[in-house]
Amino acid sequence: MDVGKLPHDLLASLLERVPARDPRVLIGPGIGRDAAVIDTGGSLLLVAKSDPITFAGDLIGWYAVHVNANDIACTGARPEWLLATLLLPEHAKRELAESVFGQLVEACDALEIELVGGHTEISAGLDHPLAIGAMLGEVDRNRLVPPNGGRPGDALVLTKGIAIEGTGLLAREAAGRLAGLGVSREDIEGAARYIFDPGISVLKEAMAVCDTVRVHAMHDPTEGGLATALYEMAEANQCGILVDEDAVDVLPLTRTVCRAASLDPLGLLASGALLIAVAEEDCESALDAIDSAGVPARRIGSLVREGQPTVPPWAEVMVIMEGKHGRRPLPHFPRDEVARFLTQPDE
Repeated sequence: MDVGKLPHDLLASLLERVPARDPRVLIGPGIGRDAAVIDTGGSLLLVAKSDPITFAGDLIGWYAVHVNANDIACTGARPEWLLATLLLPEHAKRELAESVFGQLVEACDALEIELVGGHTEISAGLDHPLAIGAMLGEVDRNRLVPPNGGRPGDALVLTKGIAIEGTGLLAREAAGRLAGLGVSREDIEGAARYIFDPGISVLKEAMAVCDTVRVHAMHDPTEGGLATALYEMAEANQCGILVDEDAVDVLPLTRTVCRAASLDPLGLLASGALLIAVAEEDCESALDAIDSAGVPARRIGSLVREGQPTVPPWAEVMVIMEGKHGRRPLPHFPRDEVARFLTQPDE
């Protein structure tokens, strides 16, 4: 199989084999589900998530904190505790362990998360370090945002734009190749800073919008980019999505990098953006709340009913993009554009 996510059909078949035995598990595994939610009996629900950092070799401890915190935030919860696993190759030097651990501590401090444990190991067979985070958070049961809470007619909002993480990661991991493709040193350095500004955390905007309106669903576009996230969101909510192509903000250096490397920004690793579904009447209030938090956001479309004239039945095509060339199905990306670029031969 290719590097990247498991094929959709394989993952779906594997998840079908997972029994649901414990009624305290309110949200378990599924396509488009960012985190698990467990009812511990009090007013607060426990939210749990684990995610590895595999594409990056640089800043892996920092990534591990933020990508796990993002998935916790997609349920309306605040991330509280982190268990971190760090696997180092046999050739690793002491300085590498110190650097990654420092990144974990710094990122946890920035988000007020407690690093409560984990595991460290020097492992045979690795050619680069791996960081795996397991994050826990809490959310008031009345504030929980389920992944399948979206409704036909909801407005769909996208924060920041695409594709922050993919652009930054390519600039950090493949600067020489990008330079060889004609990307200027200034643009490569600017793209590398995307990881910090606009930044890959969505915690600020998630908390701001949940404090202001009743959010129906949230999902952060990660591997497979915005396109994959939209399909996952549509499947989780059993509806179609109509997207205004002109409203999707592709960031300037993302355009530059993708044009040079022949990549599609819609399929590029997009942590830092957040998809938010809210009632039509709450859309302006949601946008105002996000703007007040210092985060740009735009409405990019709507959730629509199966069989609605503007969209074919969701079982056939779940996400339609509408733009200057009319309506077309959003492309599918079996693997992330970052993975495709990093694993293809350097010509």
